[in-house]
Amino acid sequence: MNIAQLIVQDLSVPGSPVHIWQVEAALALLSEGATVPFMARYRKERTGELNEVQLRQLVERYAYLSELAARKQTILESIANQAALTPELQAKIEQCQSKIELEDLYLPYKPKRRTRATIAKEKGLAPLAAEISQANAAKKSANLIGLAQQYLNDDVIAVEDALQGAADILAEAMAEQAALRAYVRNLFLRKGQFVSKIKSDYPEGTTKYEMYRSYQAAVNKIAPHNLLALLRGDKEGILKLSLIFDEAEVLEYLLDTQLQTTDRHLRQFYTDMVKDGFNRLMKNSLTNEVIAEKKAWADDESIQTFAENLRHLMLTAPAGMKPTLGVDPGFRTGCKVAAISETGQFLAYEAIYPHSGPGRRLDAAKVLTRMITQYNIELVAIGNGTASRETDEFVGEVISALHGSLSRQPTKVMVNESGASIYSASEVAIAEFPDLDVTVRGAISIGRRLQDPLAELVKLDPKSIGVGQYQHDVDQKRLKQKLDETVESCVNYVGVDLNTASRELLQYVSGVSSVIANNIVAFRDQSGRFCDRKTLKKVAKLGPKAYEQAAGFLRIRDGDNPLDNTAVHPESYSIVKAMAQDLQVPLKDIPQAAEKLKQLPLKKYVTDTVGEPTLRDILSELEKPGRDPRAQFTYATFAAGINDIGDLRAGMTLEGVVTNVANFGAFVDIGVHQDGLVHISQMANRFVKDPQEIVQVGQVVSVQVIDVQAKLKRISLSMKLDNGQPNAEKSTNQKADQKADQKAPAQKRKPIVKTRTDSVNSTRGSARPGNAAASADIPAGKNAFNPEDLKHRFNQRRP
Repeated sequence: MNIAQLIVQDLSVPGSPVHIWQVEAALALLSEGATVPFMARYRKERTGELNEVQLRQLVERYAYLSELAARKQTILESIANQAALTPELQAKIEQCQSKIELEDLYLPYKPKRRTRATIAKEKGLAPLAAEISQANAAKKSANLIGLAQQYLNDDVIAVEDALQGAADILAEAMAEQAALRAYVRNLFLRKGQFVSKIKSDYPEGTTKYEMYRSYQAAVNKIAPHNLLALLRGDKEGILKLSLIFDEAEVLEYLLDTQLQTTDRHLRQFYTDMVKDGFNRLMKNSLTNEVIAEKKAWADDESIQTFAENLRHLMLTAPAGMKPTLGVDPGFRTGCKVAAISETGQFLAYEAIYPHSGPGRRLDAAKVLTRMITQYNIELVAIGNGTASRETDEFVGEVISALHGSLSRQPTKVMVNESGASIYSASEVAIAEFPDLDVTVRGAISIGRRLQDPLAELVKLDPKSIGVGQYQHDVDQKRLKQKLDETVESCVNYVGVDLNTASRELLQYVSGVSSVIANNIVAFRDQSGRFCDRKTLKKVAKLGPKAYEQAAGFLRIRDGDNPLDNTAVHPESYSIVKAMAQDLQVPLKDIPQAAEKLKQLPLKKYVTDTVGEPTLRDILSELEKPGRDPRAQFTYATFAAGINDIGDLRAGMTLEGVVTNVANFGAFVDIGVHQDGLVHISQMANRFVKDPQEIVQVGQVVSVQVIDVQAKLKRISLSMKLDNGQPNAEKSTNQKADQKADQKAPAQKRKPIVKTRTDSVNSTRGSARPGNAAASADIPAGKNAFNPEDLKHRFNQRRP
């Protein structure tokens, strides 16, 4: 079978077959320079509506099979040069579908260092090994001593040496048989056990690997995180990791495949040879191969978990582009406060010290009050690091003191600041704000992350965001590729405002390289805002192919053409214009004609390149042009008075935000500066195979404290209820959230555990549930603001 046929087999699942023409069409598009997001959205007719997940799998499988094909060619040439290529061997090599199988076939012909077998051959003992093998195959008796004496020479002076040399040759031949290696490898995978011990240098309770002190798990059942922990401990020299198996079963199988004769002397010779060959030539290499294979599997599982967590975080609901204060909390060093405009532009910065005594607390309140009123602040984003709860309380008091004096009370929101400090010291941040201190950059990032998380998070290396498990232990090349693909998918799923997007955001748009992204920003800075998509063609290095791939994902608000603010591709504008003419409405009024649009006969607009799938997408866009596909913004409310791990007690029921999901459970921020763990066994009374079935990063959940170990900074939480379901209450927006999830590419649907919808939603659409923690909205009042009230309030506060 060719590569396309093999990919068809891989992508097809029961009830949903993939056809050869679909794969060939997708491969042709790839060769033409098409990206996965572009094919998934704008070439549905050519690919038979392959979705983004299938296309990613196709690209990955194509790369693997192409590498395999190239390796086959190299091996065939190598064996042919040795005059050892037979038709049978060539057929086996051409038909094999895995790199492991291919290397097994090549092993006997692979150039190798001098071995005991090659030395024996150099001494002229190959004919002796052949005679012994022939006697065994013919089931004859053999005088081993007599045979060996015929091969004594200056290099082989004893019969024992001759027989050992012959055994070495036969042992190597056995160890290099592809079928035998495959059988033993599979036996290790099916029946092997991983066993670990902590080395004697580490007494009980002195290492983080305590649970692996005397640990055993089946190779085919071990959890990915357990295996990665074992491998890390072994690498650090704390653990001794072994793979054990029934050696007697292996030796019995090997001897059965090698031994034909009933001759007593030959049987003993073969028994010793098989045992030596397995222990010396197969055991360690196959053990290492199995560990490597399981490590690759664990890597893939962990990388996939990381990617899913990253997707949920990147698609967190934006609170909206509104005037915002970003607050980076601190005790001794104070809180850094940055004012940000509704377009994300930095306006001003102040350092306040609300936790350094009553006098400074009052001064801090005055500064914060001035900034809120001066810049018409609607959102206050508070980083969830050191002093976050104390700062949240302080900000709440300032907002309460402003009660009734503003047309709209600001909403304070606790924001996950993971990675903000890394961003603030990065080259990207320095280039954007060369004259600002790192602390100011961090506050700006926190504020922007509330306004639009996706636009801010793209500036970070995804690995620094902190939503992975054992991310430093997995294959770094594969991790980077997967995370980059995830960011690319999220950016193109949401779409990008061409006139406000940063170069970091633009470079993830389909067809846009980092060079083109820089050129777009430079063009925008020099020529002003883009008024239509066609102007993109004037950007340096953005040629016809790049324009084709990128245009549909770039939005222009309030431009010359209303279609430029939709996901309708410019190549389909003529179809929309025809629809408008048929409906007798101006193009700009198309959205108001939604009901009439549904009644249009789609077949009328079908062309050679545009079919009903694309037309349905066009109608969907025209109903709500410029919409943000992310779900609605929600937040958690942290319990008052629970600010530190020491405040926790078993039995407390609290609200929190999921910050990370691993194979073994989920970590939840409950507002005490230390995430608690909901172990997978505490997610429901039923069996849960994958925590992602229950929760996702950014989700708001209700949890119960079941154990607190303050010294170890460990908090154990539970989401169980008596009815066996997760601690859940459905959001009024759940149907809309689920609908958005169904459309999001490469994303599983997740239940909404608990959400609260805030009134700060952007009018453009919004976001995912549970992206942040906040206080409830402060009710509007009629009393005017009195500075004396503020002074009195803050003079009453403790230092």
